[in-house]
Amino acid sequence: MTIPARYENGVFKPLQDVPIKEGTLVEVHVPVEAPASRPRSIGDSPFAGMWKDREDMADSVAYIDRLRRELHR
Repeated sequence: MTIPARYENGVFKPLQDVPIKEGTLVEVHVPVEAPASRPRSIGDSPFAGMWKDREDMADSVAYIDRLRRELHR
């Protein structure tokens, strides 16, 4: 059984009714929080720069505008 609870002032407080007898011993498994890390840069992506040699994509905004115009013809 999984019971959602909040930890406050040293006590786990269930967020819903718990169908067990008072005094029952239970085990509590707390998920490990990942340490805060710096967001990855888009430059770390293996796809970064993959179109750098494409002359038709030198100006990405112009390229997308052209694709949209062609799509709506």
